[in-house]
Amino acid sequence: MEDQSSTSATSIDPFKLLKIVQNPDGSLTRQSLFPSVSITEEESTGSNASQLAFFKDIPLNPQNKTFIRLYRPPTPPPNTNHRLPLLIHFHGGGFILFSATSRPFHDACSVKAVKLPAVVLSLEYRLAPEHRLPAAYDDAVETIMWVRDQAMDVNGCDPWLTEYVDFSKCFLIGSSAGGNMVFHAALRALDIDTSPVKIIGLIMNQPYFSGVERTESEKRFVNDRILPLPANDLMWSLALPEGADRDHEFCNPMTADGFLKEKMGQLTRCLVTGHGGDPLIDKQRELVKVLEARGVDVVAEFAEGGCHGIEIFDPLKAEALLKSIKEFVDTCCRCVNYESAAAKSTL
Repeated sequence: MEDQSSTSATSIDPFKLLKIVQNPDGSLTRQSLFPSVSITEEESTGSNASQLAFFKDIPLNPQNKTFIRLYRPPTPPPNTNHRLPLLIHFHGGGFILFSATSRPFHDACSVKAVKLPAVVLSLEYRLAPEHRLPAAYDDAVETIMWVRDQAMDVNGCDPWLTEYVDFSKCFLIGSSAGGNMVFHAALRALDIDTSPVKIIGLIMNQPYFSGVERTESEKRFVNDRILPLPANDLMWSLALPEGADRDHEFCNPMTADGFLKEKMGQLTRCLVTGHGGDPLIDKQRELVKVLEARGVDVVAEFAEGGCHGIEIFDPLKAEALLKSIKEFVDTCCRCVNYESAAAKSTL
């Protein structure tokens, strides 16, 4: 992708690009960029991705209007000794756009449920600016606690989870803002007793981080067609707490105090993926360095070219991402199996 830094960014209207209008009360009117998949939708073709897996919606917090979209593969595991991992998914959209029901995220979750295979839980979380951060993080942690209660059979466990899921093999997964949520939800979960649920892997695809100081990649792709700087700045101004700048830990944890950085060292194994054509690539690389410096086991996969959210537009990139996720999930699950077998052998 060519260097865009010589082109003026002032010609970009971020509201028009993002298809949003800010109302007098501060809320947004959003024009849908992607169609939504209803739980009652009848699929017309057998080739549609959403037909691969069964799915249903489960209320999480009716007061906050949050819910969970749960996916399972159509064929159950061969026996109870082959239960599936659980992927807790957070969608992207700069914290201000989209839904768990938006077609690209719905289809991607459906494909993962079948191809990994896994049970996938996708969260419909509250959006900013109506609900500024940390509302999305609160919803993510509430989801983890819901999974814990399911595993403990509090008020009854959903039959899909009872039949399919190995709660000792749970992952947090998300792209863009969803990747940011994976990071912050995992940090919060360190302060919670989630047992018998065990989060054994964090999957952050092109995680959404920034800062007050422009990185070289942000300056190089100032007029990026997917995420130009004016749009990036606007989304953060709408998502962060009132009065906060982009060096707030929600946006730029790399500049956080020593306590938070020390806490990062307690995170479980991570997969961080990115593309060289993404304005956020430098921040993603910086995150990897900070995590590795704290002793976290990080699998970093950064490809040349591409753009932010490229898996939505390029089927080959989506397939490559799915392969990376499958390898990471399989490796983490094998480690759990090995540790479990080793523990039994010492008894």
